[in-house]
Amino acid sequence: MQLKGPDSEPFGMQREVTSVLIVGGGPGGLTAAATLARYGIDFVLVERRAELSSLPRATGVSTRSMELMRSFGIEDEIRAGGHDVEWTQLYCRTLAQASAGHSSSTGFPTPEQCSLISPAQPACVPQDHLEPVLLEYIQSRAAGRVELGSKVTGVEQQGAGVRARVGDRVVEAQYLIAADGAHSGARRALGIDMRGPDNLLGAVTALFRAPLWGLVGERRHAIYIVTDPEAEGVLLPAGHGDRWLYGVTHEPGSPLAGLDEREMARRIELAAGAGPVSPRIERIGSFTFAAQIADRYRTGNAFLIGDAAHRATPRGGTGMNTAIHDGYDLGWKLAWVLRGWAGDELLDSYERERRPVADHNVRQSAEAPGTPHESGHALAADLGGRIPHAWVDGPRHRVSTLDLLGPGYTLFSGPERDQCEVPAHVPVVARRLDVITARALGIAPAGALLVRPDGVPAATAAAAEGLRAAA
Repeated sequence: MQLKGPDSEPFGMQREVTSVLIVGGGPGGLTAAATLARYGIDFVLVERRAELSSLPRATGVSTRSMELMRSFGIEDEIRAGGHDVEWTQLYCRTLAQASAGHSSSTGFPTPEQCSLISPAQPACVPQDHLEPVLLEYIQSRAAGRVELGSKVTGVEQQGAGVRARVGDRVVEAQYLIAADGAHSGARRALGIDMRGPDNLLGAVTALFRAPLWGLVGERRHAIYIVTDPEAEGVLLPAGHGDRWLYGVTHEPGSPLAGLDEREMARRIELAAGAGPVSPRIERIGSFTFAAQIADRYRTGNAFLIGDAAHRATPRGGTGMNTAIHDGYDLGWKLAWVLRGWAGDELLDSYERERRPVADHNVRQSAEAPGTPHESGHALAADLGGRIPHAWVDGPRHRVSTLDLLGPGYTLFSGPERDQCEVPAHVPVVARRLDVITARALGIAPAGALLVRPDGVPAATAAAAEGLRAAA
């Protein structure tokens, strides 16, 4: 299979070789690059935009996503770009009447719940803040390169690798990660179809600035659903200061699809409900809802992540977070294979483990607003089966059991466990736990638990022989 560029010219003569080519610099592609960089794996990330997006797009960074940002050491930098809010959605006639509104769950845990299950909490941070922080982290590592303003015009499988035309040169890679969004050209080139409904709803959004926080007082929520018939829509805090998003959904063909700047400003004034707020509209955009998933995530040595692999509606706030988790999962698995720590069969586990989560999130996002969901189920999908969080005493301060995970296997053992070596080609970090913490992880006093870098248990064992077999 081969895709030539739109001008049907053959691939050029300039040639570059890398371990991994990442097509797309959104949250999924950047997370994959950050993960590879941490392992010291050579990669090239190409993004057709000359600059990262200046649009907030998604504004909810989930519990698990913030745990991953914590593992990169950039949790505080990410959180600095947003607001402290309650992770509930508030239904109110207008913002000025917020005190009379009622709230419902978004699927994200409350601060009280989060303190029990994680060392990190969800963050109300716009995507156009998260992406530059990830990019800065990647550039601080001595591995790989991010190239903005470069367009991929051809992709083909070649022997045991992948070849792509990037501008006026050819990039040859052992592996390709297609992270180029919902209308992925790389996915089309690989001959992979999407299945599921498109154009479920239309949406028009306005990015604007206005002094709205004073209207809600202490009722600071992640989402405000305005029910005034003349201003029905959704308001989202979208970064520092008085930066907001206002969105209106509509059926296909509705007159609402043509809302212009003047009408959007009028609706925002009505949604505020407190007289003139003089919104300064920076941009109006539109998009359609879809609930789709790719036929497969892998063909040869090429993989799909993020919106290239699955499209969820904005309901539930899972789209960006699922992309981040895809990028991390595929990133560490590619790193293990490239370092010789695992065979190709590990890469087959990427789709096997990630697809059920995407399928769950896509299906949930397609359901009508107000459909009851168990927030615990959404949280389980987000956390992805990792070991429990528990605080333990570190050399200088308390750390989470999640902070103890190494780049290879981590061997957690109970206090009565005799020391043993795990003969494996994967590096193993040994962590002895006190009896309370061991019990929290389901480890007997003389038992042990072998854990992957993503926190997912690989094997339990009460004797060295069992660990040898697992490793």
